[in-house]
Amino acid sequence: MSKVIGMGNALVDILTRLQDDTILSDLNYPKGSMQLVDVKEVGNVLLATRDFPRNQASGGSAANTIHGLANLGIETAFFGKVGKDEWGEFFRSDLENRNIKPLLLESPSESGRAFALISPDSERTFATFLGAAVELAHHEVHEDIFNGYSILHIEGYLVQNRELIRHALQLAKSKGLTVSLDLASFNVVEDNLDFLHEMVENYVDILFANEEEAKAFTGLEDEKALHKISDYCDLTILKLGKKGSMIKRHDEVVQVSAIEVESLDTTGAGDLYASGFLFGMIHGLSIEKCGQIGSLLAGKVIEVIGPKMDDETWDTINKQVKAMMN
Repeated sequence: MSKVIGMGNALVDILTRLQDDTILSDLNYPKGSMQLVDVKEVGNVLLATRDFPRNQASGGSAANTIHGLANLGIETAFFGKVGKDEWGEFFRSDLENRNIKPLLLESPSESGRAFALISPDSERTFATFLGAAVELAHHEVHEDIFNGYSILHIEGYLVQNRELIRHALQLAKSKGLTVSLDLASFNVVEDNLDFLHEMVENYVDILFANEEEAKAFTGLEDEKALHKISDYCDLTILKLGKKGSMIKRHDEVVQVSAIEVESLDTTGAGDLYASGFLFGMIHGLSIEKCGQIGSLLAGKVIEVIGPKMDDETWDTINKQVKAMMN
């Protein structure tokens, strides 16, 4: 069976539920965006949210997808960089507890953290302190880390280090891996548009994007954006939230509905959709069935706070996936 390696920013998510969006305005964060922040701004975020309940989980877009695949029984690894601190140890332990091979480099800098500010309508806005995660350098990515893996899943947030992502994609393709990319936040796409076009056209086989990211990437909306992106890569998945998803492979286009859920927090929804979709691909399912499994995982994760689900939920998911496969 195909093995998947993930590569991305190794972050610990600090999840905070807001009573309203006033704090987002006060911090000048566009709702639904991802802002890169420094240590000083971390203090501002902690001060602004001090009266709200919070909890933590290992995170980062690619790591969330790898966790989902591991919980579905796929053999996985994750490559990234953490600090020699409690946050880094928390991240490593979370990988090991799910039988994910931790390919983690260490730095004397603090580990990265992503502050997920969750609005009452379940939309989340991120203030991300990259810390040690951003110190991952292209010369630290050696071709042997890809040995034995069939798929590289990489997050668009890494475009903050263009030399790194170009080197990683070139190596993965030279080793014969299928490259899967999640575009990340719309503002990241806007700021790196030409570079992302180059990477997708030359190295990416599977691309995941939500509506805002697809619009930022193409200047178009919905199905028009889907068709435009498909000019660049073999398989395009447009995630449409409550409206489900649209998938295009060559001339085949399918639309998949979202499942009915009580949304609590959308953190990790797109990442877990990618888990389900890649799982289906690995098992040779139709793109429609892949999308249905993706929708199942995305729906289940937004019923909890954060990107992680408990063992009981995963047992239920695995039973449902098995039934869908049969």
